[in-house]
Amino acid sequence: MGLTDSKIKELEATANDIRITIMDILEDAGSGHVAGPLDMADIFTVLYFHTLNHEPKQPDWKERDRVVLSNGHICPVLYTTMAYAGYFPKEELKTLRKFGSRLQGHPHRDFLPMLETSSGPLGSGLSQAVGMALADKIDHGLTSSRRIYALLSDGELECGQSWEAAMLAGKNKLENLVAVIDRNNIQIDGAVEDIMPLEPLSDKWRAWNWHVIEIDGHNIQEIADAFDMAKSTSGKPTVIIAHTIAGKGVKEFERDYRWHSQVVNKETEQMAINELRTLGGKITSEHQ
Repeated sequence: MGLTDSKIKELEATANDIRITIMDILEDAGSGHVAGPLDMADIFTVLYFHTLNHEPKQPDWKERDRVVLSNGHICPVLYTTMAYAGYFPKEELKTLRKFGSRLQGHPHRDFLPMLETSSGPLGSGLSQAVGMALADKIDHGLTSSRRIYALLSDGELECGQSWEAAMLAGKNKLENLVAVIDRNNIQIDGAVEDIMPLEPLSDKWRAWNWHVIEIDGHNIQEIADAFDMAKSTSGKPTVIIAHTIAGKGVKEFERDYRWHSQVVNKETEQMAINELRTLGGKITSEHQ
């Protein structure tokens, strides 16, 4: 079902606000990952404000969909989106990566119980999500409408465990499982295709009996349509290959693997926020 123009604009504005907040809290933390959180803001916004069946004020609601973040280092976008959705106060975001904070540098369920999993070891998230989807299918069969969403980086697909999980999901026809790959083509020390090529990526997933959808990961309508299509797919799990721009929204960061993880100082933060607030100079105001 297509989104209205007003809804698309609302979601785009929310995603941009999330990016601005990410830059603010990364500078305050003095450490953290930049490129991935910025490029996944559109996907997380659509997921939490359009697609997900959840109750932020009742995070342990039994019928909720499950979100598994495999590439836990991009947690600034997860934390920020959850705060915007009402899971906890936005003010708490300023404690990111600080001693005693619930908002650790990788998500830790013991500290923040509304998280579904603790994450960090790359390549393990899909296995966790497959286990959840398989258990839900065993417990409820076709009566459950729950979806398990696994968010993955493209670089972590270099880990063999990812493909073991993909095979198992395809074998068991887990239509309740939706994997989303952040195909930003970078990892910590260079371009993914230079370090360990993944292409032809879509063919690999089809070979394991997955329904494959490829989208522009910054097009709100395409993201929403892909999630809707995944909900209507039966007999196989769905993988959404989201083609994104690392560091999306800040020209200095975009497509530069060095911004996978780099300290954001006050000057860099202000430059990035100014660019995000003006949408790369498209909006001019005497107050900027």
